[in-house]
Amino acid sequence: MGILNITPDSFFAGSRVQTEQQIARRVHQMMDEGAKIIDVGAFSTRPGAAQVSEEEEMERLRYALPIIRRERPEAIISIDTFRPDVARMCVEEWGADIINDVSEGGITGVVDTLLESNGETCPDIFRMVARLGVPYILMSVKPNLETMLPAFAHHVSLLRELGVKDIILDPGYGFGKTLEENYQLLNESEKLKVFDLPILVGMSRKRLVYQLVGGDATTALNGTTVVNTIALMKGANILRVHDVKAATEAVAIYEKTQNPSQSSIC
Repeated sequence: MGILNITPDSFFAGSRVQTEQQIARRVHQMMDEGAKIIDVGAFSTRPGAAQVSEEEEMERLRYALPIIRRERPEAIISIDTFRPDVARMCVEEWGADIINDVSEGGITGVVDTLLESNGETCPDIFRMVARLGVPYILMSVKPNLETMLPAFAHHVSLLRELGVKDIILDPGYGFGKTLEENYQLLNESEKLKVFDLPILVGMSRKRLVYQLVGGDATTALNGTTVVNTIALMKGANILRVHDVKAATEAVAIYEKTQNPSQSSIC
């Protein structure tokens, strides 16, 4: 999954695109390097990011999505949003394929900002995804597996009751977790396979990488490749990345270790 940020303030400047030419070039680059999914975000969730109105988020997406569809119609498009009406617009108007919700069903908006109660009420985004009939990425903001696993179980049950068939779990590296909690989670992440659902990880160039090894987001590619490879070994199925070529190579090497006798074409 390649990251396409149509925002002026995403944490990694190299992923920001805003003009038609920039969007087209970025999409072609990622697809040519091996991306199967393009994750389009119009609202930065980095610490200190500016709030973006629902209207502005929709306007940005209405600009970008037809460019992506025109340039690479075969791309699977994921929409990075926590807003039900934004999800609806993207699916109904532009045929978006997946909704990627970093709010854990509405618990948080921009970095731990409460959006709605997470009591017994079924989140609005769950109802919308069920109505739209598209796959849904459910991300956790819980700090550890002890709290994450029961929360995932509860939310998956709610989604199943609504009729959502395709659910992808994202443990939410970098969201609501300390450095130590991120790495403890990575160390134990094979336990997420208990749900028998696809697992997505998004650690690309995040603080959890460069806070440990030094540098900043611009120098964190090598560390990103290391944590992504560990995630693959722990059972991850989808890597959400800024650098598709490096991730594609990591996947190819990992898969070769699983089937060393299988012939491949490079």
